[in-house]
Amino acid sequence: MPSQDQITSQGTNSQGNNYDTRSDSSGNTGYHYSNNNGSYYYSNTNGSNYYNSGNGYSQYTSSSGDTSKSYSSNDKK
Repeated sequence: MPSQDQITSQGTNSQGNNYDTRSDSSGNTGYHYSNNNGSYYYSNTNGSNYYNSGNGYSQYTSSSGDTSKSYSSNDKK
């Protein structure tokens, strides 16, 4: 069973974007980043990544490297 992530630090950078860093009981690290333009990015402790543009585009990459992308009608390409 996967362990619960613990937030090891958090804050706001000079551009006003929020972030936190995380670790699990196995020593794996990751971070979550939330931008003031509505986009966000997760680099998870299990090796997966998730990005959301805030404009209808998102991309998920699993820990094994498989990627899936999603577009919605309001995507600003």
